[in-house]
Amino acid sequence: MGKLARGVALIGAGMSKFGTFPDKTGRELFVEAYIDALNSVDKGIDNKDIEAMFLGNFSSDIFEGQGHNGPLMADWVGLTPKPVTRTEGACASSGVAIRAGILAIASGLHDVVCVSGMEKMTDLPTSRVTDALAAASDVSYEFPAGATFPGLYATIATAHMKKYGTTIKQLRMVGIKNHNNGKLNPKAQFPVTIKELMERRIAKLKEKGEPVPSWKDEMDFLEDPVSNPIVAWPLRLYDCSPITDGAAVLFLAAEEVAKKFTDTPIHIIGTGQGSAPFALHNRPDITSLISAREAAKMAYKMAGVDPKDIQVAEVHDCFTIAEIVATEDLGFFKPGEGGKAAEEGLTARDGEKPINTSGGLKSKGHPVGASGAAQAVEIWKQLRGEAGPRQVPGVELGLTHNVGGTGGTCAVHIYRR
Repeated sequence: MGKLARGVALIGAGMSKFGTFPDKTGRELFVEAYIDALNSVDKGIDNKDIEAMFLGNFSSDIFEGQGHNGPLMADWVGLTPKPVTRTEGACASSGVAIRAGILAIASGLHDVVCVSGMEKMTDLPTSRVTDALAAASDVSYEFPAGATFPGLYATIATAHMKKYGTTIKQLRMVGIKNHNNGKLNPKAQFPVTIKELMERRIAKLKEKGEPVPSWKDEMDFLEDPVSNPIVAWPLRLYDCSPITDGAAVLFLAAEEVAKKFTDTPIHIIGTGQGSAPFALHNRPDITSLISAREAAKMAYKMAGVDPKDIQVAEVHDCFTIAEIVATEDLGFFKPGEGGKAAEEGLTARDGEKPINTSGGLKSKGHPVGASGAAQAVEIWKQLRGEAGPRQVPGVELGLTHNVGGTGGTCAVHIYRR
């Protein structure tokens, strides 16, 4: 893995509010994200500067009944007739789009591109969303056996618990930490802590005159099978990312032209992408994602850095176990020590390796096609010192890790101020 033939910089980044929006379409959320990204470019950017667009989207075909949505999004922001490419890598769709945009610039084909992600999921009932997402698993072997993604990640979790002694408490600590971060993110779907959710439940029960459980703290609340029901053991409701609507937009430019748009570009110094045997039963070890390890190895080698050098990271926490596995696959902690690191606070905002300062997929939300690009929005803000109350002081090197399915695809990118 060599260096990029030409340097690439992130010159603007924005996103829509993430959440549930029955009165909005995917294209309207995309426009919101596009405008937010335009406003983030210090010296301004015009549509005439943008030469191409890459859109990450998993399945608007199913969620909204709208296929061929690349040129549709471009039309709504005035980018036609420029070339538009839709990338699909399940939940890693816009992570793959970022890589496509990087390669388009590094090759010399384009100087400035728009990279984006969008998904409008909540128009369908939960059962149909589950079916749509299951298309990213193996529909010949996994889905017919009833193995939806909560079940598949529960399988990963139980294997990790058996092999390394990872505990349920450690899973819960990931969720508590990410909600603490999401509380500080105005774009998050759930800008609320687990403690506040517990207090709201208590207030509602009192208002109804119903018995109030004797929860001592958030951990008690999360162990209650009524307030936090089991989805697929050991994963409960608050171990799972939500169904989300949202969009995110990035502007990338060749380093030699980036100064036209900003005096503080964020340089993308490493990119990697990996794949894996598709079904879990075909893998020799399900406590780690080979695609993530491969993507990370590529990105680290290209960037000339080691895991210890990364100061802040956004990783793919579609389930709490996924964050634990990610921190091990990325080399932040040794295999089996990711859960212990979460329990000890090492991944908190003030820990030695801050993870998911945005709130992650767990609290910020997970509009699957937009999640990878939204991770880059957070790193953009962190490295420019613009993350507000969730800012990690003095960070100059960040990473994003975006997984599709159970690791059939993974894209890793490294950013430097």
